[in-house]
Amino acid sequence: MSYSARSTCLRFSLLPAFLLFCLFAAAQKKPEAPVDHRFDPLDELFKQNQKDLGEYVALVWKDGKLIYQKQVSDDFTPKIQAPLVRAADWMVAALVMTFVDEGKISLDDKVTKYVPMFGKYMKGYITIRNCLTNTTGIKVDEGLKKALENIKFETLEDEVNSYASHRDIGTNPSTEIFYSYLGPNIAARCLEVVSKKPFERLMNERIIRPLKMRGTSFESQTGGAPNPSGGAVGAASDYISFLAMLMNKGVTPDGKRILSEKAVQELETPQFTSLPIKFIPKELQGAQFGLGCYIMGTGNSTALLSPNMLGTTAWIDKCRNYAAILIVAKPEEGKKVLWSSMMNIVNDALGSNCN
Repeated sequence: MSYSARSTCLRFSLLPAFLLFCLFAAAQKKPEAPVDHRFDPLDELFKQNQKDLGEYVALVWKDGKLIYQKQVSDDFTPKIQAPLVRAADWMVAALVMTFVDEGKISLDDKVTKYVPMFGKYMKGYITIRNCLTNTTGIKVDEGLKKALENIKFETLEDEVNSYASHRDIGTNPSTEIFYSYLGPNIAARCLEVVSKKPFERLMNERIIRPLKMRGTSFESQTGGAPNPSGGAVGAASDYISFLAMLMNKGVTPDGKRILSEKAVQELETPQFTSLPIKFIPKELQGAQFGLGCYIMGTGNSTALLSPNMLGTTAWIDKCRNYAAILIVAKPEEGKKVLWSSMMNIVNDALGSNCN
């Protein structure tokens, strides 16, 4: 038999084997996950508000996995950083509670124990708890806000000292609620004094690294002092890891304890429930104050959330046992606040008697 004939015979003999291999490979291919139509109304909500939202990521996490993920483009994914703004307050409060767990600080310590300047300017009764619940008594009117924003502080120490010296206290602490960004920054400075470490390092060592939140940072994006309440950037997948830890009573999925159960419970406990509310964004009307977070509903229907009014919000639903985040790439004034609508749709999709 010639070489050409042998070659032709070989090709034909291999063809059936090749076809069998292709059929086997096709049979082994995993089928695509079925579409969960329970969340169709959520898809429609985002579609209707696409122009206003811009780029965004929405995640819902339950039973150890993501059950919903939505993004508008491949340029902004769950692992891409975006400003967290006031949604970072929850993380600041959790950091404070790591020090409470270690007995190095008490929520009812007066701030003057760590920053004596507050006593000099008639603010000596402000406590750490006040700082995490919008009850310091320091009112941030437009004059004070603009004055502070026009100063570029080199350190958090300089910034917090300016809160003490800029003006007298508006009202006694623990007497009314006034939504403000000053408190978490004051609490963060107290941690610096206790530990003799910068706030950013403390957050990295105690929260970010243990939770493997590689896309999250409290480092100043413009140079100068960090801004614990408003200056963090983070990824949606990172924040879900933080929420999952809280849902697991302070323990990471790989078994590392970040907070004690008692600390998590304290974060979620309503604080100063009988105080009059002097100022709060309309979207939070009716909410109670936890530590660094807000509490909507009562009893079995409780939801914990850490919102900002610029588009990004994260929350935990205690009854349905899920966590969620809506994070926008460019939070800004006038951005439509959709977290309440998203929450209602997810709650309907997951069901349960939470009354």
